[in-house]
Amino acid sequence: MQYDFITIEGNIGAGKTTLATALSRSCNARLVLEEFADNPFLPKFYANPQQFAFPLELFFMAERYKQLQELLVQKNMFQQLTISDYLFTKSLLFARVTLSEDEYKLYQRLFDIIQQQLIQPQLLIYLHAPIKKLQENIKKRQRTYEQKIPDAYLQSIQDTYLQYIRQLPFPILFVDASQADFITNDRHLNIVVNALNKPYPPGLHPVALPA
Repeated sequence: MQYDFITIEGNIGAGKTTLATALSRSCNARLVLEEFADNPFLPKFYANPQQFAFPLELFFMAERYKQLQELLVQKNMFQQLTISDYLFTKSLLFARVTLSEDEYKLYQRLFDIIQQQLIQPQLLIYLHAPIKKLQENIKKRQRTYEQKIPDAYLQSIQDTYLQYIRQLPFPILFVDASQADFITNDRHLNIVVNALNKPYPPGLHPVALPA
């Protein structure tokens, strides 16, 4: 294994947690999953985005920082690889979409202070899927507060991610997740696992999954 810390990212419903869980089992890695269900502002945000966007994003940033700080500074003798289903910068990317200009400026100042205390992953796996596929996945997992997420919001998140990952200083495996099935299709999972055994220079590196 070429890496010690790998992060999986993508839009809402892209399959981040599914892939992270499957990879952690296959690679005997320590798994870090975002604890989004504990955010009390999430259902309120989807019902009233303008009122609850700022507390929502602050709560997420605080929880992500606490989790990564606690888990990544600890050495694990039996699991040298850590796999996370979120990038800490996700906090800033979502805030860019959800917050007003003044709120975002304040949020960014707080983010810049906090981010300096965390390590960056050595490799990012980005799952890309069309909005229609994301909506299908969102409906399948049946989280009530997510069922009315508009396509326009998902598209804004998608555009923000794609713009951001192109400037990252570490390698990104860009996985077309349009037909991805990491639960029942062993071939899809094995393709990603095999890709992790190679060194990559910074930049985007496409990974194709067969239909």
